[in-house]
Amino acid sequence: MNLLKDKQKIRFVDLFCGLGGFRVAIEQVCRQQHLESDCVFSCDIDKDAQAIYHANFGDEPQGDITEIAALDIANHDILMAGFPCQPFSICGNLKGFEDTRGTLFFEIARILKAKQPAAFILENVKQLQGHQQGKTLEVILDTLQDLGY
Repeated sequence: MNLLKDKQKIRFVDLFCGLGGFRVAIEQVCRQQHLESDCVFSCDIDKDAQAIYHANFGDEPQGDITEIAALDIANHDILMAGFPCQPFSICGNLKGFEDTRGTLFFEIARILKAKQPAAFILENVKQLQGHQQGKTLEVILDTLQDLGY
């Protein structure tokens, strides 16, 4: 079942937006499909990334996602998030959920629960799949399943 098939405009949020790579991609896909796109919310804790995102798109991303109420985020069709990879990466500390940045996935889950978008796209490093013998990914997938995805 295609939950977005009758849409003329795709409303999306861009969490942990960085410089806007996800946004560029979804806007390009929407154009190719002759759809309008509208970024209704973006956030990134990094001030330099916020400034570049603003320069690129004209939108000013919000800051720390942990300080933003889910109800303050506009309704949307797609949630996109490239959540911090350092806790799961071989180049990082591999502490997973023991690292505060590793728990930011649960901020995504909090927003998914409150807003129930039709779809979401999450991005992280390859090592997430095998982190703690796959237990970390299992927690993430179980959480998403509990939310109805």
